[in-house]
Amino acid sequence: MAEHPIRHALTALAELTSHAWAFLIVPLYGVFWYIFDSQSFNWHSIAVLATWFMTLLIQRAEHRDTQAIHAKLDELLHVQSRARNELTNIDKKDPEDIEKHRKIERAND
Repeated sequence: MAEHPIRHALTALAELTSHAWAFLIVPLYGVFWYIFDSQSFNWHSIAVLATWFMTLLIQRAEHRDTQAIHAKLDELLHVQSRARNELTNIDKKDPEDIEKHRKIERAND
């Protein structure tokens, strides 16, 4: 299957935004915004920063939940004797490849 660097970059970016240090970017951006363009820094600016913060918070919660589900599914796959080993590493693939795999599996059933 051909490599898709844009897909990999977008997936990596999504994973990066789920780390705790990503929350430091919002206030840092707000400080720079205030320093370089204090005339446009108003209540709307604070609302924009709050929206970005909440987006990161949601992203982090979703990532945590997804990782927990993956850990549980990995455990179930490891104890299931009929499970295929390639499924334990499917989460390392791009989302489009996973969807394609699921469609193929559904068609085979």
